[in-house]
Amino acid sequence: MNPADQRSDLTDLRDRVRHFSDERDWRRFHTPKNLAMALSVEVAELVEHFQWLPTGADHELDDAARIGIRHEMADVLVYLIQLADHTGVDLHQAVLEKLELNARKYPVQQARGSARKYTAYNETGTTGEPDQINN
Repeated sequence: MNPADQRSDLTDLRDRVRHFSDERDWRRFHTPKNLAMALSVEVAELVEHFQWLPTGADHELDDAARIGIRHEMADVLVYLIQLADHTGVDLHQAVLEKLELNARKYPVQQARGSARKYTAYNETGTTGEPDQINN
């Protein structure tokens, strides 16, 4: 899938979520604060499906858990799309920007196969700048 298709997929979802919310007159409740809080709740509900599992790998999940995970992931995405919409963030562009920042902080030759934070490579990170965006 090319980047233009991905952007149109996000735009389509944004428009569908807007329509859904507008039909119910809910957008007035969707302040950035409320959306961020709702997003954190949905992430917690997603995490709950993995709680106490050794790794959360597919073989550890039953069909009910897979359905619940899928639905919670959808809730997370819907709230994230709404938060981006209400704050004027282009999610596609934000991801591209973040990938570029991370590429500088985690150069392949140093980060390959390592789970260490970029600050472990040297004192200021690979960019020579303090951490501007948290991982």
